[in-house]
Amino acid sequence: MLEKRFAFGPYVLDPGRGTLLRDGVPVAIGRRAMALLRALLEADGQVVPKSQLMDAAWPGAFVEESNLSVQIAALRKLLGAGPAGVEWIATASRAGYRFAGPVAVSEVAQVEPPDAHTGEPVRKPSIAVLPFANLSGDAAQEYFADGISEDVITALSRFRWFAVVSRNSSFAFKGRPGGAREVAHALGVRYALEGSVRRSARSIRISARLVDTATANQLWADRFDFGGDFDLGEMFAVQDRIATQVAGAIEPELLRNESALVARRQRRVDPTGWDLVHRGAWFFHQVTRPTHLRARELFREAARIDPELADAHLWLARVSAGLVAYGWSDDAASSLREGVDAGLRAVQLDEQNPYAHYGLAIASVYADRFDRAIRAAERAIECSPSFALGHLVLGMAHAFAGDAAGAVAPLEHGLRLDSHDRQNFVWNEILAWAHLFSGNPVRALECATRAMKIRPDWRPALEIAACCHAGLGDADAARACVEQIDRTAPPPGDALAPLRRRNPQWVAEAEALMRAARS
Repeated sequence: MLEKRFAFGPYVLDPGRGTLLRDGVPVAIGRRAMALLRALLEADGQVVPKSQLMDAAWPGAFVEESNLSVQIAALRKLLGAGPAGVEWIATASRAGYRFAGPVAVSEVAQVEPPDAHTGEPVRKPSIAVLPFANLSGDAAQEYFADGISEDVITALSRFRWFAVVSRNSSFAFKGRPGGAREVAHALGVRYALEGSVRRSARSIRISARLVDTATANQLWADRFDFGGDFDLGEMFAVQDRIATQVAGAIEPELLRNESALVARRQRRVDPTGWDLVHRGAWFFHQVTRPTHLRARELFREAARIDPELADAHLWLARVSAGLVAYGWSDDAASSLREGVDAGLRAVQLDEQNPYAHYGLAIASVYADRFDRAIRAAERAIECSPSFALGHLVLGMAHAFAGDAAGAVAPLEHGLRLDSHDRQNFVWNEILAWAHLFSGNPVRALECATRAMKIRPDWRPALEIAACCHAGLGDADAARACVEQIDRTAPPPGDALAPLRRRNPQWVAEAEALMRAARS
């Protein structure tokens, strides 16, 4: 089951969990204030009548309108000033209230409270890929549906942090009655992937969904369409392409769900390295300075108590690079040394792990070691072709090294494989620069717009958009971006610092476009 999560300024409201975070830290908020804030955010900037707000905060009760005014005043005080000092909640005279700031809405899997086993050590999660159903109306197409299921099993098996039930075990349930939960229970796994294949003469449609069978929550669902005439040889390539896309899409969802589950479990007196890694991964994915610093503490501790655990080192490499990229490190040089060393150690411990090579690649990018970053990224993709981060960091390394045209394809492929990562605003920002400096301002603007949808207050994306509008001759749109830039605080760090150091000609071009945007 998917629930909406709302991000605005430094805040994230997660109604499903009943939490409001400011820079990753929980904020004390009452039940009625939570209900009012949720109602305002769900209205998407529209005025919410006072009667509707009172129904949300005091369901089934008669209250005076003054009670609403008191709650709104308290909520305004709690949130503080919004962009440019304007209040987040605006009053519509005699009508109601509306939320006045930019809001990014995302859908996340609902995570149920922990069960009675929360004190147990975390075990490696497992998944079963059920035989895809053949909906083509032609029994002769059964081989194709089975082939896709088998290829997805193979693709998922290349990831090292979870177990995949073998083909023989999952296919033993083909044609039997019972749904995903029953099959998963029989196989002893938590996650199940089920899907269907509909093939006609000129098209193929694949539908798939990932289920957490312990809670019956649907974590992910998608549809993939392919068109054209396919001969037998091409069908194998299409089959492989489908499997790569499906595996690449669901692996990050598994990681996010597992990290959230571990973060909500009761803490053990004697946590294992695996416990600490997954707890740290949850903090890492919140993308704030406090949570990144907390994640680094947990990864360091995991590496200390279990020095042979590759996951501890690869995550330490990732968070070290992240702290530098976002400007959250007090000593960037020291963080990068720690990150590169951790990445090298992770690769040494588990050379077949794509995440280990990614950790080394991302740390090497920020250490200006682009050749090593490219080699590590390419090795990550060799280990797992469906690994989105491998493609993304490969494109990033090419862009930072000055090869804008060579950066586009891997960045676009990585974003297709994982379109829901909370850090995609940065990947879209890098892709926007790659398009701009390879002579395609229209595509660059599209990418900058996607980045702003994920993080409306991300000033670097606004700057790219202003450059694109100026380059395309749209002076009004460029000035509108500039006005918004001037109202938005710059990030504490520069995620593109290596790119700027290596490519001064691009910096000069961007500065000229910004001058044009401001003129």
